[in-house]
Amino acid sequence: MKQFIHIISFLFATQVFAQMPADLTATDKVYGLSKFWQEVNYNFVYLNKIDREAWDEEYKKLIIQVQETTNDYEYFRLLEKFCAMLNDGHTNIYMPQNVRDQLNNQFEGYSLRLTGIEGQVIIAGINESKQEELPIGTRILEVNALPVQEYLDLQIKPFISSSTSYVLEEMAIHRMFQAPIGKTFQIKFHLPNGRREEMELRIAARNTEEPFFPPLNKKELLEFKWMAGNTAYLALNSFDDPAITKRFREILPELYKAKNLIIDLRDNGGGNTSIGREILQYLIEDEILYSSRSRSRMHIPTLKAWGRWTAEKDTIQNEGAKRTFLAFRDELYHSLPYKPDTLKIKEKRIIVPTALLISSKTASAAEDFLIYAHGKPHMIKIGEPTFGSTGQPLAFELPGNAFARICTKQDTYPDGREFVGVGILPDIEVKKTLAQYIENSDPVLEKAMEYLETKQF
Repeated sequence: MKQFIHIISFLFATQVFAQMPADLTATDKVYGLSKFWQEVNYNFVYLNKIDREAWDEEYKKLIIQVQETTNDYEYFRLLEKFCAMLNDGHTNIYMPQNVRDQLNNQFEGYSLRLTGIEGQVIIAGINESKQEELPIGTRILEVNALPVQEYLDLQIKPFISSSTSYVLEEMAIHRMFQAPIGKTFQIKFHLPNGRREEMELRIAARNTEEPFFPPLNKKELLEFKWMAGNTAYLALNSFDDPAITKRFREILPELYKAKNLIIDLRDNGGGNTSIGREILQYLIEDEILYSSRSRSRMHIPTLKAWGRWTAEKDTIQNEGAKRTFLAFRDELYHSLPYKPDTLKIKEKRIIVPTALLISSKTASAAEDFLIYAHGKPHMIKIGEPTFGSTGQPLAFELPGNAFARICTKQDTYPDGREFVGVGILPDIEVKKTLAQYIENSDPVLEKAMEYLETKQF
């Protein structure tokens, strides 16, 4: 039966893919592949962490494979898979708009939001008319005759570039039904009441306009409210818009009344590091802030040429030989200028017990915010490890109006410890259970309130 389903799926997928754009020539495809491979070799800051031999061997295989693709979607999928070998969240392939227009992640009649809880893939939201049929908390057991985790491991994860395994898992769940319009999926569900359902669902040409259950609440740039015990709750949901600093200053008079403070960064995907720093300076008593240290690769062709003839023994107490030795191996780095930030604000500061709420969605400039806040005695991090990826991407175009980006900058704690690929770890780890998710409770916020009730500063 499984073999029959796979055959039918293959035949239908061939029919669906035939409708995808096929504008790129074989020459375009080889050029785009080679352009990406070249830029990675010259500019990717974590080149020393990948298997160079495997990377080059895959490139050689793809020279043939990309020419055999029958449409642009198949081609860019191969580039995505190639990119995923780099395991970096700031290094990606972006398909052109005309290809993305032929993709969707919602089904005809069913709009699903998925999340991962306790190792399970569950329905976190659904269009209102289907909430009784597939209630919140319904688990996905199988996709196309494969156990759901096996399906994710084989069909989704190999195409996603991520710095951390837990973010890779989350991204795979969110993208598991991203597919060409018209593709069908055989899905087995396990409902909260114990009943099992099997359905064949087809990817829709457009999303339903029906509202979600539970409703999708648009998050404001900054959210402020009072909690019990004179605790101020402040959600900083992005550092992408400088308007958040204006809003923050507007509520400062209220914040000065707080006995405790909760800063929620769980939905902050980053933006501009200076915006986070502008806010943080009001929440600490330091006059100097220590940011992350950064470095980038150096490529000096003459040093690389000399390095071919430099042995490791030649580098002992010889800085020049060491540079040529490293240059030949693509491991010569330039440390970017590092200078702590001096704070000069005249306004009163808010120095009270402070809980920083973090999650895997806390990323990039929001992680820089946490680096600045590291070690402050009145602050504690509660939640789950952060996204674990930051840096300065180099963006460039690929044939067919696609583009790619490559991470060129490595950031670490001021003392050199790495958080890219690890995440910034919470002082108190709290994970939501399936029961808590169905109840719509917030154990991270509850733990923060519990902790702050016992703190004196």
